[in-house]
Amino acid sequence: MLDDRDLSAEYLEHARSLLAEGDLKQASEKGWGAAATSIKALAESRGLDHNGHFLLRRILRQLVEEIGDDELSEHFGLAEVLHINFYEGRLPSEDVERYVGHVERLAGRLGELS
Repeated sequence: MLDDRDLSAEYLEHARSLLAEGDLKQASEKGWGAAATSIKALAESRGLDHNGHFLLRRILRQLVEEIGDDELSEHFGLAEVLHINFYEGRLPSEDVERYVGHVERLAGRLGELS
């Protein structure tokens, strides 16, 4: 079974593949999944409860306050936009690709911290 860090990397790989196929809604959701599982991996490494979307945001906000890296909030906010796009399907491919890139940076930074 994959741990959350490995699962996040798998989701990102899948998101890139789906982008290449033009499946923007599924690519968006895989991008969101990568962000969420990255935060869950960090939470688990710190013994924090992470069961729920609201808790993911709280964990990230606490981390931003702790380390002073506001870019993490920006990356997470764009991941949430990807999650919305899964349901609404309105983002153009350029935005989905750019936002997935933000998720990659978020996942990388959280991986360094967990």
